[in-house]
Amino acid sequence: MIHEDEMQAALAGFFAEATELLGDLEAGLLDLETLEGDSETVNAVFRAVHTIKGSAGLFGLNEVVRFTHVVESVLDRVRAEELALSRALIDVLLPCKDQMANLVDAAANRAAVSEAELASASDALLEQLVDFLEAEPAPVEGRSIGAEQTVTSAEAMVVSVRFGPDCLRNGMDPIPFVRFLATEGEIVTVRPIVDLVPDLDELDPEACSLAFLAAVRTGSTPAIIADVFEFVREDSDIRVLHAGSSAADRADVIASYGGAGEQVDAFLAAYLPEPDADDFDVAADEPVGDERAARAPGEGTADRKAAEARTIRVDAARLDRLIDTVGEMVIAGAGAGLHASGSGNETLKASIAEVMRLIEGVRDDALRLRMVPIGTTFGRFQRVVRDVGASLGKDVALTITGGDTEVDKALVEQIGDPLMHLVRNALDHGIESAEVRRQSGKPTRGTLVLRAFHDSGSIVVEVQDDGGGIDPEQVRAKAVQRGLVDPTATLTEKEVFSLIFEPGFSTAAQVSDLSGRGVGMDVVKRNVTALRGTIDVESSPGVGTTVRIRLPLTLAIID
Repeated sequence: MIHEDEMQAALAGFFAEATELLGDLEAGLLDLETLEGDSETVNAVFRAVHTIKGSAGLFGLNEVVRFTHVVESVLDRVRAEELALSRALIDVLLPCKDQMANLVDAAANRAAVSEAELASASDALLEQLVDFLEAEPAPVEGRSIGAEQTVTSAEAMVVSVRFGPDCLRNGMDPIPFVRFLATEGEIVTVRPIVDLVPDLDELDPEACSLAFLAAVRTGSTPAIIADVFEFVREDSDIRVLHAGSSAADRADVIASYGGAGEQVDAFLAAYLPEPDADDFDVAADEPVGDERAARAPGEGTADRKAAEARTIRVDAARLDRLIDTVGEMVIAGAGAGLHASGSGNETLKASIAEVMRLIEGVRDDALRLRMVPIGTTFGRFQRVVRDVGASLGKDVALTITGGDTEVDKALVEQIGDPLMHLVRNALDHGIESAEVRRQSGKPTRGTLVLRAFHDSGSIVVEVQDDGGGIDPEQVRAKAVQRGLVDPTATLTEKEVFSLIFEPGFSTAAQVSDLSGRGVGMDVVKRNVTALRGTIDVESSPGVGTTVRIRLPLTLAIID
């Protein structure tokens, strides 16, 4: 039996994984707008949705499964090239991703939204998805997206499941897998193979001896059916047979049950009779049967298992305590070194120096544990630029450089809001409309650049646009009008641009939904200053503006 604390820990792991997968899903969907059918991205997006659905099914999160199943079905059509990628499809899938996040948050009791509101929002989006599910298959030559194709004969499949002996010890309950299998189609019958259960005097109550055959009617591919058991596949024997399976595949499944093979043979004869050669149409070079059912999911599972072996989740609070302890060690070591230098004992000084060397090594390693790529923050602005640009009627491309630049995790979390203000301000006031850009001889599509790089022990983050720029004379005149600057004062261009960070300062001719009220830029400077950073502006009228933020690499320890 799974204890309550183990279940809560498993749920917490699911919520953390789902948050990461939802981020990957959004990034993948945005990429598909420009890549227009990249097979790897399509498969990655499908895999993210499928994994969320599978995990939610295991924990009984039925509303998440209900909604995500339809999203998965649409993406499966894209993967099979039955549905063409389009801006209209992405426009529906992105809100679906948001709704999936809302459903996950509600399951984690983090969302202040009623079940009725969530269900209503889900139903509204599902109505839009139905149009894509019912659309006629797109005419294509060949099939490059999604190696797994649905066999075109019957929809009947037989799933052979033999759970590993450690399934229960590993906290896995076999029953939810059967329930989840029902979401992929109609389960005609399930037959347990009881002959594999040991005699009572040999039975280990903690070992799992469950094995069963399930006849399923489904429109899903064998690979998707096999993925239902993804979380136990490593230790279990999972096989999927269908009309395209070879005689050798069938014989291998029968043989795997040993003395119970006759039962398996009879079950297959009843629910999956061997077809004639003309009953199905599969390309000669297209793998079928167990080979296809196991290959694609197996590879993904192996990659994920390898990745899990290389990484481990650590509670941020534990990491902070480690950093605090290391900081105290640095201080204590410096004090010991001071006393040793005054003692005149060379052996003691050498020993203290070695200890300090080791402490500094531990400090550096501990600080690296806090470092994460700033690209995780930059990536979220892809959606912001897309949606805000569309609301303003502007076509803007976001370019990200230096996304792999590493910075303190705490700093990454706190820099997000200032960057949001700067990006929205650049979209609203920096980049001109397509007509104005055309008249100025610029490309109608504006460009916004987010850039990060290390410089002299700091990290520099730049927000650059190729818009109309800032007129320093206009800024100065506005500052004089508001009494911020003496009319006779002589200011450098840098000093003039620093005025835009004054509270309530704005040069906007009119107030918009996004900016122009004189709030935002002062908040940016206040937040950056709180992070022990600096901010400055460079701009050329008609060319564009660059806002440069310089921050310390870490907030944890200062020498």
